[in-house]
Amino acid sequence: MTDEIDVPTEPRAAVDALATHLTATADRPVPPATNRWLGEAEAVARDATSDGLDTQTRQKRVRQVATLLESADETVDAVADRHIEAAIECCRVVLANE
Repeated sequence: MTDEIDVPTEPRAAVDALATHLTATADRPVPPATNRWLGEAEAVARDATSDGLDTQTRQKRVRQVATLLESADETVDAVADRHIEAAIECCRVVLANE
């Protein structure tokens, strides 16, 4: 990843990017406790990308992801940290459009 994070400004695209960034953390060498939080956040984010979800449900899922990311401990992996930072920014885009 480059130093710059591309975060979509359109909420639906930000939800897709959110899931992509969290999926990318799965292969990173992060501590098991942190990995559990990230894995749960990834699962909820993937659910948020499901077709047929209404806006309210999608935003609820994104709020859940944001809460899970806040609960995660340090990763000690720079690449994972960049993906998490991008995921948090994606959450902000979606939730700012509530």
